[in-house]
Amino acid sequence: MRISVVGGGPAGLYFAVLAKQLGPDHEITVWERNAPDDTFGFGVVFSDETLGGIEHADAAVHEAMSREFARWDDIDVHYRGTVSTSGGHGFAAMSRKRLLAILQQRCREMGIDVRFQTLAPDPAELAAEYDLVIAADGVNSAMRAAFADSFRPTVETRQCRYIWLGTDLVFDAFKFYILETPYGVMQVHGYPYGSDGSTFILEMHEDVWQRAFGPIAATGLGPGESDEKSIELIRQLCGDIFDGHQLLANNSKWATFGTVRCENWVHDNVVLLGDAAHTAHFSIGSGTKLAMEDALALAACLHEQPSVPEALAAYEEERRPVVASTQRAAQASLEWFENLGQYTDQEPEQFAFNILTRSRRVTYDNLKLRDREFAASLDEWFAGSLGTSVAPPMFQPVKIGSLELPNRIVVSPMDMYSSVDGVPGEFHLVHLGSKALGGAGMVMTEMICVSAEGRITPGCPGLYNAEQESAWQRIVEFVHRETPAKIGLQLGHSGRKGSTKLMWDGIDDPLPEGNWEVCAPSPLPYSPNNQTPRALSVAELAEIRDQFVAATKSAARAGFDLLELHCAHGYLLSSFLSPLTNHRTDQYGGSPENRLRFPLEVFDAMREVWPADRPLTVRISATDWFEGGNDADEAVAIAKAFAEHGAAAIDVSTGQVVSEEEPKFGRSYQTPYADRIRNEVGLRYGTAVIAVGAISSYDDVNSLILAGRADLCALGRTHLFNPQWTLHAAAAQEYPMAWPKQWAAGKRPPQTGRSDGPEPRLDLVRTGGHQTAHARWRPESAR
Repeated sequence: MRISVVGGGPAGLYFAVLAKQLGPDHEITVWERNAPDDTFGFGVVFSDETLGGIEHADAAVHEAMSREFARWDDIDVHYRGTVSTSGGHGFAAMSRKRLLAILQQRCREMGIDVRFQTLAPDPAELAAEYDLVIAADGVNSAMRAAFADSFRPTVETRQCRYIWLGTDLVFDAFKFYILETPYGVMQVHGYPYGSDGSTFILEMHEDVWQRAFGPIAATGLGPGESDEKSIELIRQLCGDIFDGHQLLANNSKWATFGTVRCENWVHDNVVLLGDAAHTAHFSIGSGTKLAMEDALALAACLHEQPSVPEALAAYEEERRPVVASTQRAAQASLEWFENLGQYTDQEPEQFAFNILTRSRRVTYDNLKLRDREFAASLDEWFAGSLGTSVAPPMFQPVKIGSLELPNRIVVSPMDMYSSVDGVPGEFHLVHLGSKALGGAGMVMTEMICVSAEGRITPGCPGLYNAEQESAWQRIVEFVHRETPAKIGLQLGHSGRKGSTKLMWDGIDDPLPEGNWEVCAPSPLPYSPNNQTPRALSVAELAEIRDQFVAATKSAARAGFDLLELHCAHGYLLSSFLSPLTNHRTDQYGGSPENRLRFPLEVFDAMREVWPADRPLTVRISATDWFEGGNDADEAVAIAKAFAEHGAAAIDVSTGQVVSEEEPKFGRSYQTPYADRIRNEVGLRYGTAVIAVGAISSYDDVNSLILAGRADLCALGRTHLFNPQWTLHAAAAQEYPMAWPKQWAAGKRPPQTGRSDGPEPRLDLVRTGGHQTAHARWRPESAR
């Protein structure tokens, strides 16, 4: 096979080596426009996992790399005059120039034709002349641009600038330095890459950069030229770090990181590799790692599959999920540093944990495995800051207003669609009672509607007559009598999302018959299939406000400990807040202040009649997940308004406001919004913040709480799967939580042995130079 590789960086050279090794008859040509010794940047980082794959695929390359490695286990966080050290992180780095030299030498040994200082031929000509074309020409890929209609690339740039430099100071660990300068906060990421030097990146928000470097930054720099004016100021700002050691430049100039994503990685016989296909922010050290893993996977697929098209399809299918996962982690890390200023009031212990767990890949439990002493010191600090005994963060007590909860777990509101004429029945008693018995600090009802017309479906519960109040009182009394949990009520009105089928009959689908008229701030249907709502008059708004007040009085009589106003998910009050759903031109529409007016009027009216010693909270959608809608900045303003009006907590959800939404799902994907609201609003006003959204493990909860990204975590589906989730989480962490006396015998399950046969095990099987996972049933003796 004739293969053309465009780009002589680590991705292109490593692929050439592996492809030649697996197919000695392949004729491989590498085109590289730079000279062999030209390289920009300083060091590259590898995890132990990646190095294992390299060692298996080509022992000669791995052995040569190993002789060059600078290894470290520690990460040092320098912040506010303190150094926090976390060990057990297991990374290796080396000079980028030496890595390229090793790969170039390996290419020569294998007879691969590497043409330096040579531009690749026209992309169309390459595709026609060769059986396979590898586009490994980097972030500014000309090959990707030539076939952009097929690859469909996007480049997302954010709000930080960075510059890459070197130094002859050899760091003894990976270093984070947080610099509080007259211009604003800046951060240094640095690590050693050999016995004679280290590399570091100085990064800061665009606003800080404009104040510090905007007036002096050089423009019009040529190829290979560095921004010496900026570097001189950096020497001054970082003088304490480098203590007289040199700062070294190598094409060092200010840049804004661009995250490259492509809808497709393959066009006919042309395939993208490494940075040409995808990028991930440097703060998780993944660029060269991903590129070489791409090369390993592609070479293996070519060897294993019977044809080039099948090999390219297999490569993309295998690598895309891995890259997507890495990009999600990198994006979380990028955004954390982008918002660094909101964390600089944290104590050093919490800040260190926060920065280490920013990407969500390192977690509370993960740090315990890496460095048990460091993790224990964090638990001790957190307990000391609260004046309590040491415990996992999720089991530390917390207050919402004057209401004290025994732990920080909330059973999230979940619609059950199981009421009759708005009256909760035996199902609700068992549903909510079992969750309260399961150990959560607080159990929330589903959205309870203020009127029959305010229901979502015919199966939704209400609180607008005496029978409903009595039924709810029975449930509240059970929770208070049998459990230490508190119980909260979520109060709302469906608005334009009402008069629909039960969820299992068709979510958001209108009823086939028996529909009632729906209402909204503006006559905009939720979807083309839903009713066009009636635009509410000012007089009707007053009537609905009074319905909320009446329901609030009823909730107080029923004995609920907490009341939450539902201003999220596109229901009535939420639809007033969003510019996508509120097109009014009166005092209740237009500006953000006007869109807030009616929800705040309802909140204030409820607060007047709700007992002063019980908290009143609010749930919001922090983003509409759609262009032109509310997003993080608006969410902060909305949260601030409710906090100023006395909200004891902000329950931060997202989306479900418009049917056209485009949410970015992922692990704990909604928590960055809670994080920002807590740090910009919650701490200032003494308002607790509740995080929700794909939080499913106690490790996630502990990580979020300890990092200061939320005060409490609400879990929904997790409690549907396991109503006793909190009790089981306590047992798993060996936390001495009291179980209901009736269940105490089950706290320690009997040891049954393994008489029921072998358990499945996930083994990593290396085939053709890349890793694939296979679940195999195998007897213990064979493992």
